[in-house]
This record gives sequence, structure tokens and C-alpha cells, in this order.
Amino acid sequence: MDIHEPPLNVYLAGEVHSDWRERLQVSSNERGLPIEFTAPITDHASSDDCGAATLGEEPVPFWRDHKGAKVNAIRTRTLLDRADVVVVRFGEKYRQWNAAFDAGFASALGTPLITLHPEEHDHALKEIDGAALAVARSPEQVVDVLEYVVKGRLPSRVPGVGS
Repeated sequence: MDIHEPPLNVYLAGEVHSDWRERLQVSSNERGLPIEFTAPITDHASSDDCGAATLGEEPVPFWRDHKGAKVNAIRTRTLLDRADVVVVRFGEKYRQWNAAFDAGFASALGTPLITLHPEEHDHALKEIDGAALAVARSPEQVVDVLEYVVKGRLPSRVPGVGS
């Protein structure tokens, strides 16, 4: 029995340099899970330019970035406020301060948090993982958790486990 009648609203925060969002969405769709996914703007140029494009150009780079960050924050905060669950991906490359901020924001809101990252990031992310209710290593594991939450079903792909 589904525990969540309307679609579960899942916000996908973090790393933008891989296909993890698409893998998660495809797997969820294949399993017929009633989930609505939201995310930040993942196109770097659009994200960087949104403040200047909507509110006017800034001659000083600091203020241009500041304006863009605030416009992006309107979207991010609104979607985090609406989320039933937040998934935060920490990828292999780059320092992902936005991902850490989103994880902290979700935790402060009391929104269930799932982190997604490789094992080698365990030490660096120990505090964030401490706030998470699940730590996954692959998008498919995230979908396993979401399927259990929504359908109460264990993953059938695990030998000896499933419904």
C-alpha cells in the first residue's frame, strides 16, 4: 500500500557534472513510483547569468555573482520548502559548497535527507551524513529507498530480498 497518495516531491540537489539525476528519474519511472522531481538550474550559464539577465547587468563581478546567487536562492529555497525528501549528490569533481548548503538547509527544515556519494567522501561528509537518514552510493540505491518509502517494497534486485 502506498503511504503517499499524491506524488512524493523529491528535490535533487548537488553535483551537475554527471547523469545521476536522469538515472534516478528513469529508474523511478520504470518502477512506476509516484514521484515528482525538482532541482536547481543545472545549466551553468543560465545559473550564472540569471541575476544580470533578469535584474540588469552589474559591472563588478562580485555584485554580478551576488545578484545571481540571490535569484537562484529564490528558486532553491522555494523548492526545498516544498520538498518531502531531499537528495544531495556529492560528486567526484569540484568542491560542492552549494550541495552542502542545501543539505544543511533541508536538515534545518526537518526535511528527510538522503546523501549520495562515493565511499571515499565518507570522512569529509561525516557531519552531513550524520544528519542524513540514508547514505547511498548509487542513484539506484536512492530509488530503492524511495520505493520502500512510497510502496513499502524491498528491492527485488537484491538476492533473497524483495516482495
